[in-house]
Parts: sequence; C-alpha cells; structure tokens
Amino acid sequence: MAVKPVTGNPIPAGDARSVAETTRAVVNAFLAARLAGDTEQIAALFADEVDWLLAPNPAVPWIRPRSTAAECAAQSAELAAHTVPEDARASVDTFLVDGTDAVLMGHLSGTVRATGKSFAGPFALRLTVEDGRVTRHHLYENSLSIAEACTS
Repeated sequence: MAVKPVTGNPIPAGDARSVAETTRAVVNAFLAARLAGDTEQIAALFADEVDWLLAPNPAVPWIRPRSTAAECAAQSAELAAHTVPEDARASVDTFLVDGTDAVLMGHLSGTVRATGKSFAGPFALRLTVEDGRVTRHHLYENSLSIAEACTS
C-alpha cells in the first residue's frame, strides 16, 4: 500500500489540539448542564440546526425526531418528566475526542414514572462540536429495554 504525501496546509499540531480541547470543554459543559437539568444552558450549547439521531419509538414519549437547539434541549426535560429522578443513573466509562468529534460510552438506567418499570443498558453517544456548539448528537442505546419499560 502506497502512502500519499500530505498536500496543502495541514493543521499545525497546536491548532488540532485547541480544536480537541474546545470539543472536550463543550462536551463537559453539556454533561454538566444535563446533570443540573439546566435546559437554557443545554439549548445554548446546541447549534441552531442539529443532526439528531435517536431511534424513535412510539412507546417512548421522550424519544422523537429533533433538529433545533430548543427541541434538543427539551429532550432532557421530557426525559425527567417521564422518569423517576431518584432512579436515574448514567456512568461514562469512555470519553474519546478526535478534533471536532467526541464519543462517550457507558451505562444508563432508570425507571419510567407511569409504569414503575426499569430499564438499563449500555450507550454510545457521538457528539460533534463546531464553532463551540454541538452540531451532531447521535445516541445509541438499549431502546428495546426502554420501550418495554414504557409499556404496561
């Protein structure tokens, strides 16, 4: 396999590092805002238009298509309204940053308020940060466990 030489102006290491540092800082601010339930701060961290991916399921009221900062920020409030706050758990085992992209992996669990049923499972969250705001939010989780917990 031949390696092609880099042409043009590659990003100097300092610039790449600052991009990754910005990504990490924005993601940390996003996580802190989620933990605090600060919907205004969450909305401020999302771009005006967001590439949102979370497999919709009609049985799960907080999982639906979203594309604006306000819609994305509302997801955490909707989740809190439909689950028991004392039972909500999320742990991040891995936090990777590569330029504008961040991937978090871990485990989440909770209890649906309406049914009293619990859900649990692993998750992976891919976020992209551009100009200091989240432009991509792709969440992969155990949607079957969550859907089953939402049905009576």
